[in-house]
Amino acid sequence: MSAIYLSHDIRAAEALQAMPAMRKAASLAILALLVLFSFGGINKASAATNGMAVTSVNLRAGPSTRYPVVMVMPQSASLAVYGCTGDRSWCDVSWSSARGWVAASYIQVFYNGRPTVLTASIAPVVGIATVAFTVAYWDAHYHSQPWYAHWDRYYIGGGSRSVAAGCGDRGCGAAAVTRGPYGGARAAAGGCDDGNCGAAAVTRGPNGGGRAAIGGCGPEKCAGASVTRGPLGNTRIRHGSIDRP
Repeated sequence: MSAIYLSHDIRAAEALQAMPAMRKAASLAILALLVLFSFGGINKASAATNGMAVTSVNLRAGPSTRYPVVMVMPQSASLAVYGCTGDRSWCDVSWSSARGWVAASYIQVFYNGRPTVLTASIAPVVGIATVAFTVAYWDAHYHSQPWYAHWDRYYIGGGSRSVAAGCGDRGCGAAAVTRGPYGGARAAAGGCDDGNCGAAAVTRGPNGGGRAAIGGCGPEKCAGASVTRGPLGNTRIRHGSIDRP
C-alpha cells in the first residue's frame, strides 16, 4: 500500500534515519499493517477462492451492468474469485484467462461442504476480501479492448473507502484506504505497542502530486516528517521533533 509510494521519497527515508523516534513511528505503522493483514486484509485477497457460475452470465469490465461485457461465461464455469465490493454485490473473478466482474448472486462457493450462493454473510467466512474497482484495474486488464479508451464514459462513482482495525499479540493497529472518483487516493495506517504510537499516510492526487507523512511518539520524543510533491515535480520536506514531558 503506502510503501509503494514512500519508496520514491528518498529524502524522507534519510530524514527517518536521522531520528530514532521516527524510526520507531515507521516500525509501528508497519506493525499496524501486519496486524490488519492477520485479520484478513483490506484490499486484495492473498489467494483466490474457487467458485462456480450458477448460470450462463456476462463477465463485465466493472461492478455494474453499465460496464461493457468482456465475455459470456457458461453455466458451471469454474471461477477464481479474488474479492468483492464493499457491499458484496459484485465480485472480481477470472475464467478462461479473462478477468472481470460478476454479480455475487450468480456465484457459488463451497461452504460447509456444499455449493452455496455467495452472499454478504458468506463472503468473509470463506475468506473473500473486500476489493475496490479503480482505473488501475481497467488499465491492467483491458488495454486490448475496443472500449478501453472510454473509461470516463462508463465510470460513474463517488469513490470508495475501506477501513479495518484490530489487535494482536504485538499491539493494535488500524488502516484506511480512500479512493476518489478521478484517480486520487489516500492510504493511512497507525498503531500502538507498549505505549509507543506511530502513524503514516500517503495522499496521491489524480494529476500526479502527492504527500507522504509519518510521525509518532517513543518513550522520550515525538517526531514527524512530511514530503509534499507537486504534479510538476517540485518537492518540499518538513520535519521536526519535541521532547516528551
